[in-house]
Amino acid sequence: MDFKLTPEQEDIRRAAREFAEKEFTPEVIEECDREEKYPMEIVRKARDLGFSTVKIPEEYGGMGLSLFEEALVTEEFYRVSPGIGNACLSSTFGTELLILFGSEEQKEKYLRWVTERHGISAMATTEPEAGSDVANVKTKIVKEGDEWVINGTKMFITNGTVCDFVLVLGRTYEGEKRHHGLTFAIVESKSKGFKATKIKNKLGLRASDTAEIVLKDVKVPEENILGEPGKGFYYLMEFFNHTRPRVAAQAVGIAQGAFELALNYVKQRKQFGQPIAAFQHTQFKIAEMATRIQAARLLTWQAAWQCSIGQSRPELSSMAKWFAGETAVYVADWCVQLHGGYGYIGEYPAERYYRDAKLMEIYEGTKEVQKQIIARRLIGKL
Repeated sequence: MDFKLTPEQEDIRRAAREFAEKEFTPEVIEECDREEKYPMEIVRKARDLGFSTVKIPEEYGGMGLSLFEEALVTEEFYRVSPGIGNACLSSTFGTELLILFGSEEQKEKYLRWVTERHGISAMATTEPEAGSDVANVKTKIVKEGDEWVINGTKMFITNGTVCDFVLVLGRTYEGEKRHHGLTFAIVESKSKGFKATKIKNKLGLRASDTAEIVLKDVKVPEENILGEPGKGFYYLMEFFNHTRPRVAAQAVGIAQGAFELALNYVKQRKQFGQPIAAFQHTQFKIAEMATRIQAARLLTWQAAWQCSIGQSRPELSSMAKWFAGETAVYVADWCVQLHGGYGYIGEYPAERYYRDAKLMEIYEGTKEVQKQIIARRLIGKL
């Protein structure tokens, strides 16, 4: 399979790198990480240039490109700063569901809110007792007259305190199986009964907003129900097929950034009268890091390409997400190790890549969940 980039894709990749290197300055990166500050100004600049609306169709004000191009932008942003990169590119998180399953009216209203009014979207599925076990969602979405009433608590929600609207997963009825009866509703954050509280002191991605959301008798009209009531679980699984390659691209970007940092350091740092890059063990480790990154990148590109041509493969998306996430952690770990004591202090960015990398193995489905999906797809029903 030939993954030679087209001239347009090369231009997109180059533009994303230039933007990140210009806007994500060391001072801003350090400030946003230390103060857990959401970089709203940079988020808006990225939106104005189309970096965060790559996949939104042109008819709704987006770039109208594919997941493959989005993966290219993602890697470049995360290479420079995973935290700010996440704030910028996740500012449209959840719009994938609208693109896949939204009505024409929903797309016209909410996608344009994002592309034309700097609107920030979010998606709320995780709960205190429903992480990997999505079918255990307790939030209720109940029909009362001409409206739907929502009650529940959501946890670890990206953009929770800065979003304008959020796609909330809840249970509308009890089905024959646990995953039946789940439904998505579009909730505007200004709605009465909606409360978001910022989660502080995260290990990494500290520039990105994460929150707990409590919904108490929140009312939404019929037109805010996404697709068919009760089909939410199936919508979510298809959503993951499209978003897991993007998380894989995030992980590749982190790994690449940490690798470049380590490579530059070992060529400059001297011990025993020579650069530590001269030692065979260091050379072997650099070779291993570079090889894993390239393997993760090609796997990510393949998964993204399959989605881009309308032939998403769950096992491939899970392979990319798991392997790239593990690669990010591996490379960031060795970046710190090769820096020695300097890698352990905040004065050097090595420790920040290390902290940021870990989430790549957790969100959008833990690495254990990814392995289970891969195995089930390969083995089939027993």
